[in-house]
Amino acid sequence: MTEAPKFTTLGCRLNAYETEAMKALSAEAGVGNAVVVNTCAVTAEAVRKARQEIRRLRREHPEARLIVTGCAAQTEPETFAGMAEVDAVIGNTEKMNPETWGRLAADFIGQTERVSVDDIMSVRETAGHLIDGFGTRSRAYVQVQNGCDHRCTFCIIPYGRGNSRSVPAGVVVDQIKRLVGAGYNEVVLTGVDLTSWGADLPATPKLGDLVMRILRLVPDLPRLRISSIDSIEVDENLMQAIATEPRLMPHLHLSLQHGDDLILKRMKRRHLRDDAIRFAEEARRLRPEMTFGADIIAGFPTETEAAFENSLRLVEECQLTWLHVFPYSPRRGTPAARMPQVKGPVIKDRAARLRAAGAARVAAHLQAQRGRSHKVLMEAPRMGRTEQFTEVVFDSDQTEGQIVTATVSGWRSGQLTAA
Repeated sequence: MTEAPKFTTLGCRLNAYETEAMKALSAEAGVGNAVVVNTCAVTAEAVRKARQEIRRLRREHPEARLIVTGCAAQTEPETFAGMAEVDAVIGNTEKMNPETWGRLAADFIGQTERVSVDDIMSVRETAGHLIDGFGTRSRAYVQVQNGCDHRCTFCIIPYGRGNSRSVPAGVVVDQIKRLVGAGYNEVVLTGVDLTSWGADLPATPKLGDLVMRILRLVPDLPRLRISSIDSIEVDENLMQAIATEPRLMPHLHLSLQHGDDLILKRMKRRHLRDDAIRFAEEARRLRPEMTFGADIIAGFPTETEAAFENSLRLVEECQLTWLHVFPYSPRRGTPAARMPQVKGPVIKDRAARLRAAGAARVAAHLQAQRGRSHKVLMEAPRMGRTEQFTEVVFDSDQTEGQIVTATVSGWRSGQLTAA
């Protein structure tokens, strides 16, 4: 019996989604005795970790065929092709192609080029319907969009993912119907630049149109959640859904990146700090229980202490709860890598201060939930998440995958507690 390939996933939720698709494709093709590393390219540190992971896996699996794919493989295939540990490098488009896995299964050395990475900018479709049910037993992730048309000066991802492509609404709705039929109580819409969904489809619908269509056509779906969004691109229908649709979860992760207008311009972002503040205020006005996560970069080139303080204040001004803080690291090939750099110790210190501000906001959020009743989706027998995506730990076992109503008794270690 052929041993199934072993997969290692680095980076974002979309990568994890695609790993599940690759597992199915490789199994169908009959690929065996292989280790596949699905890499991330978001920072130079991510690429370093990918190389480190490849070396570790080669030591642990000396006889396996080692295949590298993902965003780092797409953006710098020569880096991984030059590693003695690597047998093959395949791009982000190729990894979703059944023919690729068929060739790998047929004759790894004789019929497969060592490097198979095409021009991803020429790709016009995304394979968002390949799998059903990736996620926990309670929550499924649905890819509705891939790629990005924007060119932020710090970001290499468009060169790893290509231009923005959308999965048609009908395909998305049909997939969610299958997931609900399979027992999933929550679906999360994912993508690289989610709020650009629809721009390449006939009639150019918006993300809010997709959300409203899902909620209308899948009435049995208890909870719909949206992953990271660009607040400046949020449309009227999405705001309407926030205001009127209780099945749309009151938690949004915002791609903010910074709180200083000059730095935002140098990043080539499309919003200013006041835009972010206005959006957060309006969303909370429409949905008072709304909570926000956010991506913020510390130490972007030319960032002064005053500019950094603007980011620090934004945490309070937008009432951000769940922070993803990224210490800036230059990515070769991006405009920001050629700008005057902030010194490493300064970047580290600023990232720590941002994380401390985020931790204080988390503590305030948790404290405010004491005594409140929440609907909790159980991810494990004694752990689930509220509608605001806050973890709740229970004293006794609950039914995994079900939504239970619980009263918060307290909190510890970043989690709420309930009986």
